[in-house]
Amino acid sequence: MASSSQASRAVPNLAFRGLRGQRSPGEFAAAVRKAAREIGEQVSCDARYIGRVEAGEIRCPNYAYERVFLHMFPGLTLADLGFTAREQVRGGRGLPLVPAHPLCPFDGNSDSDIDEESDVLRRAFMTSGSATVAAASLGLGLGPVPGRPGSTPGLSSTVPAQRRVGEAEVSAVEEAVRRIRLLDDQHGADGLYQRAAQPLRAAYALLDAGTTARASTAGRLHAGAGELAISVGWLAHDSGRFDDARSHYAEALATARVAGDPALEAHAFCNTSFLARDAGRYREAVRSAQAGQRAARQLASPRLLSLLSLREAGGWAGLGDRASCEQSLSRAHSYFDLGVTDADPEWMSFFGEPELEALQAQCWAALGEWSRAARHARRAAALQDRRFTRNLALYRAELAADLARAGAPDEAAEAGHQVLDLLDRVQSSRIQSMLSDTARVLLPQRRAAGVGAFLDRHTETLREA
Repeated sequence: MASSSQASRAVPNLAFRGLRGQRSPGEFAAAVRKAAREIGEQVSCDARYIGRVEAGEIRCPNYAYERVFLHMFPGLTLADLGFTAREQVRGGRGLPLVPAHPLCPFDGNSDSDIDEESDVLRRAFMTSGSATVAAASLGLGLGPVPGRPGSTPGLSSTVPAQRRVGEAEVSAVEEAVRRIRLLDDQHGADGLYQRAAQPLRAAYALLDAGTTARASTAGRLHAGAGELAISVGWLAHDSGRFDDARSHYAEALATARVAGDPALEAHAFCNTSFLARDAGRYREAVRSAQAGQRAARQLASPRLLSLLSLREAGGWAGLGDRASCEQSLSRAHSYFDLGVTDADPEWMSFFGEPELEALQAQCWAALGEWSRAARHARRAAALQDRRFTRNLALYRAELAADLARAGAPDEAAEAGHQVLDLLDRVQSSRIQSMLSDTARVLLPQRRAAGVGAFLDRHTETLREA
């Protein structure tokens, strides 16, 4: 946990400030996001992040930001940009900085991806000054780690009634949301859901017990708590806990309505629609997506309207209404083709062409057009960035399922093997369920080329789980 004495030692990064020039922090953050898109990175840079860098609070950026900054300023090093060497910031690689993540244990000698994840988890512990409760309760590394009796126990999420909520607490809530999303992208939901409950309780305890100094801080706290509820709801959703997910999404929607926040409301309805479709409540999926679109029209994000149109299309497909599904898909493409904007919500970083293809595949599969679904699923898997392991496994699982039902058992088995190759890094009940359904479809075709080997390997994987 960062102490006030540590915060006081922050040295302003004048070199980085000089590179910003006459641009405002917000304008510079937009330039960073644009540069990230140019090289296929996804960073959630905003004016607050730029301010933290210039104030010296971020002594060394994570690897994603490092790649973006070096792309923006070719020929310069991190030192030229005013940053401290990563080894100095971490105090050496020999000691773990956080309790080990249950899906990806950190032993101080890991490769760069795992090392970066350790740094991400460590930062989730930290806020500035005296924000003790927020810093302790909103860290994803808190709570006993399953199977690791020596790990750090979590502190109580109870917040003293006299607590005054400020920038540190709100930033801790926002950081917890980002950390959950990053880890979910890498590992899937199953190992994260229980650990994410404590930060959520702490965030809502801040809402209930704290008083904020400014209206803007209160708005950010409501938005952060609502986004955290959605993130935890998604972990429940992806790990098959549909009732829990429904409750978390409803909590986020209530928070959005209380705060008058259309962006949060649109997000809550988007996920509610997704959940309703997965649960077979297709009419609810349609209505929730339509409600989300009404909220989203107050924003300036065509991509958000595209995603909500795809959610609506999924509901229509589940109802067997091909005409309405195609209308929604056409609208989704029209919005998507308008491109990205600075108004796109931070949580939509996952929504690009691969997800567009995958959601279309799901629609055609629901309508029984398996070959057409397989074409979209294959394109989704081919386009997906290999760093987002969970989605890559998901798209390949969709492809295997579609190919199995399209009468291509050998290709389905090959795609199934590719999913199994990723399951040592991804824990998602949804993906495992899809793969089990595919295995059941392929069982009568065991003698087809490659199918028997896939079925045997799948059975062995289930036995080891």
